[in-house]
Amino acid sequence: MILVFVETDADELSQQAFAFAGGLGGDVQALAFDPAEAYAPAAWAQTLVEIAQQRSASAVIASGTDRGNEVLAHVAAKLDQPMAANCTAVTPGDPVSVLRTRWGGSLLEEAQVHGSPLLLTVAPHAVTAQALGALEVVTVTESASELDRVVRVVEQVPAATGGVSLTDADVVVSGGRGVGSAEGFSVIEELAALLGGAVGCSRAVTSAGWRPHSDQVGQTGSKISPEIYIACGISGATQHMAGCKGAKKLLAINPDGEASIFASADYAVIGDLHEVVPAISAEIRKARG
Repeated sequence: MILVFVETDADELSQQAFAFAGGLGGDVQALAFDPAEAYAPAAWAQTLVEIAQQRSASAVIASGTDRGNEVLAHVAAKLDQPMAANCTAVTPGDPVSVLRTRWGGSLLEEAQVHGSPLLLTVAPHAVTAQALGALEVVTVTESASELDRVVRVVEQVPAATGGVSLTDADVVVSGGRGVGSAEGFSVIEELAALLGGAVGCSRAVTSAGWRPHSDQVGQTGSKISPEIYIACGISGATQHMAGCKGAKKLLAINPDGEASIFASADYAVIGDLHEVVPAISAEIRKARG
């Protein structure tokens, strides 16, 4: 029996984790917690541990999201077993071999994972999603101690951004340090609106307080996979590229012809974003009459 912890019953990343688990062979059971249950990583992990032991599970799999990695890390600590995060492929055997991303996606590592049960998280967009079908919903049981519930979500405040979600957008227009200021993002926002896309940014921008962290693309921000990613005034640091490497096409706009982002770009414009971006917006409005 292989258990797959899914965060939302039908989200694509959970479907990918389910498909990944199928590569190990055997029966796969998807488990989700009641959406009304407050998120408490240690308590959720304790529940997964108990279910895994009751069913003699050979593996516990989760999506390589912040929540999936956190819960499985707690599972590993409770079971005193190793965990491999952000796996892209798995080969059954004794021991099991996995391929996983390291250093923000800048390299792939082949590793052998020992331990029972096998504990793995799946790198987002590493495999093709597979329909989950009916899910069994489990809730945190009374066996979880109060100590396990010390860390929990007590309130959720939705972001008041509106518009298209950064992680779901087909087009993302992102700005970096080169934008120059919070006010400078007006040209980025204009282009994103014309394209029906979302606004993103680099870590330098959030560190400067120009945009909220929810807009950040990168290793410590959102991992996205739009049809096109338009990077304006972004140098292309490894940490940032880890967040946008899933983009189908990358258009980079930067005045520095030696910027490292150009090595990853499908299209490049060497120029001042404050001139180039408004010009693109003007052409779009002109084409639409």
